[in-house]
Amino acid sequence: MEITKQSQMIRNIPTRLLKNKIFTLLFLLATLTGLLVLAILLFRIFSQGIGYINWDFLTSFASRRPSDAGIKAAIYGTIWMMGVTAPIAFTLGVGTALYLEEYASKNIFTKIIQMNISNLAGVPSIVFGLLGLTLFVRGLGLDRSVLAGGLTMALLILPIIVVASQEAIRAVPKELKEASFGMGATKWQTIRRVVLPVAIPGILTGNILALSRAIGETAPLIMIGALTYIAFVPENLMSQFTVMPIQIFNWTGRPQEEFQYVAAAGIIVLLGMLLIMNSVAVLIRNKFQKRY
Repeated sequence: MEITKQSQMIRNIPTRLLKNKIFTLLFLLATLTGLLVLAILLFRIFSQGIGYINWDFLTSFASRRPSDAGIKAAIYGTIWMMGVTAPIAFTLGVGTALYLEEYASKNIFTKIIQMNISNLAGVPSIVFGLLGLTLFVRGLGLDRSVLAGGLTMALLILPIIVVASQEAIRAVPKELKEASFGMGATKWQTIRRVVLPVAIPGILTGNILALSRAIGETAPLIMIGALTYIAFVPENLMSQFTVMPIQIFNWTGRPQEEFQYVAAAGIIVLLGMLLIMNSVAVLIRNKFQKRY
């Protein structure tokens, strides 16, 4: 019987090796397809826009003439908005994840809340724009301010941060928490000394992805009435503002062909800001990362 099984396994070796090669080729093609599309996109953007990147472009306000157009107001507006969105979304998102994972009872009510949070992560961004318009702009009277925009974007990325933080907290080994409780630590001491240090890399990774989405969103901000053409920078949280995606969207809709190249330059600046923001977050994540 054993000899029969061994001979059958030997006969199947060529088939298994063929399947292994086929799936390796499929996965390689999938990877190359994504890289090819990305390379074409980057080549088109850089070939059109790199010539328009200069100091005047970065320090000038928008203009109706392509040669005078700049992105200063949009850069300041984006920084102001992310300055509101990031701390609010991080605090509420991680706090919610800690409560659901460490404090809340595991019952049907908790499951319903978690299911709805997961569903909210897939809701179209325009819906959050409508929510921000109703709640912040009209309900709280914040008008088309930086604060209203930042709060709307915080709502948009909150479900992503909650779900990612929950996954990171669940991945903490149970033995570490039990050892902490065995040493007499309280629930909060265990969270602060054990859970958060282990989970922080995963939590920050989720935050990086969420903030990357927020910095590139346009629809919710157009819905709450963010301006498309301004010649000033925000001075406080109640100032009117614009952001880089809206400015780029505005340029792409202009009839002059040269504005398409200006829009490509704006995309390069947006990518640069995104890379800087993600690099800082990765450095912070690596600094606080602890290996067990």
